[in-house]
Amino acid sequence: MEGLYNFLVSLDGMLGSAGWFPFALLGVGLFFTIYLGFPQIRYFSHAWKVVFGKFDKDDEPGDTTHFRALTTALSGTVGTGNISGVAFALYLGGPAALFWMWATAFFGMTTKFVEVTLSHKYRVQTEDGTMAGGPMYYMDRRLNMKWLAVAFAVATVISSFGTGNLPQSNGIAQSIEATFGFEPVYVGSVLGIFLAMVILGGIQRIAAFTARIVPIMAAVYLIGALAVIFANLENIGPSFASIFSDAFSGSAAAGGFLGASLAYAFNKGVNRGLFSNEAGQGSAPIAHAAAKTKEPASEGMVSLLEPFIDTILICTVTGLVILSSGVWKEKHENHFDRSDMYFVQGEYDDNKQEDIKKLYNYLNDIDGHVIEPFSGTINVVNGTATTGGFTLINARSVAEDVVYSINDEDPYTGTLKIENGKPLKQNLEVHGKSLVHSAALTTIAFTRGFFGNWGQYIVSVGLMMFAFSTAIAWSYYGDRAMTYLAGPRSVMPYRVLYVAGFVWASFSDTTLVWALSAVAIVIMTLPNLFGILMLSKEMKQTVNNYWSKFNSK
Repeated sequence: MEGLYNFLVSLDGMLGSAGWFPFALLGVGLFFTIYLGFPQIRYFSHAWKVVFGKFDKDDEPGDTTHFRALTTALSGTVGTGNISGVAFALYLGGPAALFWMWATAFFGMTTKFVEVTLSHKYRVQTEDGTMAGGPMYYMDRRLNMKWLAVAFAVATVISSFGTGNLPQSNGIAQSIEATFGFEPVYVGSVLGIFLAMVILGGIQRIAAFTARIVPIMAAVYLIGALAVIFANLENIGPSFASIFSDAFSGSAAAGGFLGASLAYAFNKGVNRGLFSNEAGQGSAPIAHAAAKTKEPASEGMVSLLEPFIDTILICTVTGLVILSSGVWKEKHENHFDRSDMYFVQGEYDDNKQEDIKKLYNYLNDIDGHVIEPFSGTINVVNGTATTGGFTLINARSVAEDVVYSINDEDPYTGTLKIENGKPLKQNLEVHGKSLVHSAALTTIAFTRGFFGNWGQYIVSVGLMMFAFSTAIAWSYYGDRAMTYLAGPRSVMPYRVLYVAGFVWASFSDTTLVWALSAVAIVIMTLPNLFGILMLSKEMKQTVNNYWSKFNSK
């Protein structure tokens, strides 16, 4: 698993975490925002009217309403990205990361408007009478690039696991275990059965389910979040101030948080923003293709509301809960994942400014940093290291009160061999205090409000509903891609594998799952960004035609 993780990290370093990717993603959104005259502002109120059925006609082609298409697409985006993803971004980049998530959402509103409009325009009716759409159809039917359509469809199938399946299951299991103590494998197995029951019903059952659950889960989560925000109201102003002040300078060290450079916070904020709202990824157009309408641009306008609801509203609420409560810079007792921990040469103290600077340069990969991985042996007696010359870094923070054990049983006594920063003993378990991230961080933050420890149950239940609905929506995206690639007969085997993956991810390593999702997102996004840029003139004409018809009524 460690070898696979290192491979995925290397691959991500050339793709999503590379310096060029955030500029490519935001650049496309910025281009269309200017080219189409800021549609996310001009069409915002009109989009709400379309969503709530003001212009609906029952006899128009499609499988579901504008509202249900929106809730299905929202269920695909409102998931662990809003609970775990925001926490992960703040853990990596500090308050500055939230600013760049906002920027991704603002320009992403236009990107989503474009990709949904073009995909809806070239949707097709399948053998079973249902609608199928998505970027692969405009790539094939309009651009005549069958190879690009196939590449996108394959990437969609991979991303259905990396975005909609594995991280969602892992986030649910992690939160349920932390709150209720249930074993992840049992959580994954039970939910896997429910997942199978829903996705076998196709888009009609999926749309009906998400239309009911999305508003409920948003309301429950918002109540819990506001209980934390109002309990820490005096910290809201400083939290907003830090978001904006750090946006163009990076986030300084605070508490156990060792700081993040501007480049690091920018990159992680944009990446987590994409993971949350999926603008540019090409996933939402698959759900919107089922909407009943003859006007592609009207469905595109519905879709521009998604990044607003998902990121600018829900992610901001999560971010304020974490920042105002202060938990993002605190060390908490936790189990150290092997992928999160590494030993470095020398003894460092995060209470000393000189050491903080050295650690900052190391963690942000700044040229000339002096810290190197540790290799050697460590003597351990009754779970405690008795030799020095090293520092254990876990979750990008200096670990404290570290206890070593074997298979989570009695404290270990003996010698540990460390090579290039990693322990060679495979069954070694390490506990101690460090920063935490993902769902665990959000869960702790929700206990700092009026509900006290009861707040953690809101996160667990909210995460379960959010993530489960995301897994349902992404199963539909994957089966539409399989339909395009291999026909309707390929859908059932795909669904079986999808459910199996959901169960497996519930007890797999958290960091490995996030690394897989990071790669899967990018290999789906790049072909879609290329395709919509190729059709920019047609997009503008499609919008102009829509308004000409609308104004002539």
